[in-house]
Amino acid sequence: MSERKVLQKYYPPDFDPSKIVRHKGPKPTGPKQQTVRLMAPFSMKCLTCGEFIYKGRKFNARKEHSGEKYYNISIFRFYIRCTRCSSEVTFKTDPKNMDYTCEKGAIRNFEPWRDIREQDETEEERLNRLEEEENESAMAKLETKTLDSKREMQIADALDEIRTRNARNERFDSADVLDTLLEITDPAELELLRQEEEDAELARKAFRTEEDDKFVRRVVDEDGSGEAGPSNEEVKVDIPSFKKTVKRKRDMGAALGIKKLKPLV
Repeated sequence: MSERKVLQKYYPPDFDPSKIVRHKGPKPTGPKQQTVRLMAPFSMKCLTCGEFIYKGRKFNARKEHSGEKYYNISIFRFYIRCTRCSSEVTFKTDPKNMDYTCEKGAIRNFEPWRDIREQDETEEERLNRLEEEENESAMAKLETKTLDSKREMQIADALDEIRTRNARNERFDSADVLDTLLEITDPAELELLRQEEEDAELARKAFRTEEDDKFVRRVVDEDGSGEAGPSNEEVKVDIPSFKKTVKRKRDMGAALGIKKLKPLV
């Protein structure tokens, strides 16, 4: 396997190191150029062969300082060659419009986003237009922020109302619920309901059973008419039973005149 870094070099037999002489001369004049790798900043058409060079095509270009400045911003020039005929194409940076301008060798294709009014407007009109656009965007952001804050406040109020209602419902007991229901009903119905409750309570007190649930205490008058004072008399009362009784089946055959035969022994 050969070495990647060659340490030995071949010298031919007729090699004479004395013939190698350093030459001193003037340095090259003009702007200093450097080779850079770039992409075409716009689509263009070559004037020599008519080849179209699309935007984004990569080139090995030469870059130099043009010596021009715009508000202390340097303007650079780039040299590329056509991909078909190898003719030289030159374009420069345009910091004023934040774009590039084509100098020679090609023409820039028509782009619909370019408006003629922008080319004719002055610097003051351009600044006013940009300021108006910025103000409109700021107002739109402010309106959106106001609507968002208003919506958040409405949501917070609705949540507080729901929490308050839930807490109030948790504090309610049976008496509060009854009072709430009674507040809604009619006064006449309230009076009737109150009388029924009193009658039921008196009936429970009067007919309360004894320990064995067989005797009830009945209020009896002295003369038996019910007008005199009560006397404590225990009366035995038969408590009805709720046992299920089996009914005898009715003989439908006898009703129809059908006689059953006795079984033969």
